[in-house]
Amino acid sequence: MTEYNLRTPLDDETISKLKAGDIIYLSGTVFTARDEAHMELLKHGDIPGLDMTGLGLYHCGPVMQQENGKWNIISAGPTTSFRMETLEPAFLDKFKVKLIIGKGGMGPLTLESLKKHNVAYVSFTGGAGALAAKGLGEVKAVYYLEELGMPEAVWVFEAKNFGPLIVSMDSKGHSLYDDVNSKTRKNLERLLKE
Repeated sequence: MTEYNLRTPLDDETISKLKAGDIIYLSGTVFTARDEAHMELLKHGDIPGLDMTGLGLYHCGPVMQQENGKWNIISAGPTTSFRMETLEPAFLDKFKVKLIIGKGGMGPLTLESLKKHNVAYVSFTGGAGALAAKGLGEVKAVYYLEELGMPEAVWVFEAKNFGPLIVSMDSKGHSLYDDVNSKTRKNLERLLKE
């Protein structure tokens, strides 16, 4: 297990070094997109002014508050990532993000796409929305707010040491979730034999 302090935009060389179990603290541009935002972006394409190349995509529907024309993050815990499992391969085909941040892991469709595009999936602890808000820093922009509403909008943040993020699925096809499922199955089989 290695700990990294990384800054977006991330490149292929950096992502290739990451192994499942490594810990990351991320700085630089991170944007949110849940399922509705994924569908909107897949339908309409790029957002003018937001180059997603090398960025961190955060599965999150933040709670925001606007005061004196400035947005403040109240809470920004991760959304269950598996909601995006059927959308993520097409999203990675179209947009060149390098890191997906969420909770609960993703399935085989995404794991294959991570290998294809040299992307890593990292987990942030659920229930720690205030900690996430602190690490995400300032709001740089928001898109689709009127169309999709606050939790589904695309929020763009300037993160500062956002983490700890655990590499749960690396770009080589190794998944901590698969490891846990395999061990659980073996233990269950052993218990049933006893």
